[in-house]
Amino acid sequence: MQPVTALTIAGSDSGGGAGIQADIRTFSAFEVHGTCAVTAITAQNTLGVFAVMNVDPSLVVEQVRAVTDDFSVAGVKTGMLGRPATVEAVADLAREGRLPHLVVDPVLVSTSGHSLMEEGGPEAYRDALLGFAHVVTPNLREAAMLCGVDVREISDLDDMMRIGTMILGFGSRYVLMKGGHFQEGGATDRRAPDILLGDGKVLVLDAARVATTNDHGTGCSLSAAIAAGLSLGRSAPDATRDAKSFVLAALTGAAPWRLGHGRGPIDHLGWNRE
Repeated sequence: MQPVTALTIAGSDSGGGAGIQADIRTFSAFEVHGTCAVTAITAQNTLGVFAVMNVDPSLVVEQVRAVTDDFSVAGVKTGMLGRPATVEAVADLAREGRLPHLVVDPVLVSTSGHSLMEEGGPEAYRDALLGFAHVVTPNLREAAMLCGVDVREISDLDDMMRIGTMILGFGSRYVLMKGGHFQEGGATDRRAPDILLGDGKVLVLDAARVATTNDHGTGCSLSAAIAAGLSLGRSAPDATRDAKSFVLAALTGAAPWRLGHGRGPIDHLGWNRE
């Protein structure tokens, strides 16, 4: 078998649950060779993010150039970019045609509330990068920040579609509105609905919320799984369906784990799969 190659442009998670580490494991689960460009070094674990050192944008660019000059990259995802200047540098690489099937996970703040982007990040995504995205995958808080609204204005599926349509207006081909943080947005049920908008269609991907505290890195893993699917020639709707099923299985598999003292990683490689 000759595997295809995907690239992640994201930060490193010292706890191994999110970021580059989660992306590479996700690529491997889809039998895709993973390459990376590190944008930031974080000191974090299952309890939170304690320190961040952003990599200079010029070094991020050189990492991407080194990979794309040598490998035939079939798909790319971005995670934590850390600086507006890095967002703009990645947009320049996309403009050069180096980032096919680009999936943009607009990481702005960690689940624990730690800012993962310098001031001006939402504007940089809107003005520079989203126009090159095949799929953009914001959670509710990120979607609200991109659109300049209060997250409490996103409390049901109609709100998700309204905000998702606004994000489509920034130029991406598809937007996946992730409902995993729905309780923070005001919903009271125990569902985790995602909505994919694009190509004039709306696809609702609903699932029961998995009862687990091991959910660190789910957003990173979902966007990496979509990028893997696109790399393998899947359509955006099919790649998104596959990614949703993958994350659901990984959450379920990791539910009994006790790795760390906080929100642990998910079971990317199916170690607990029957």
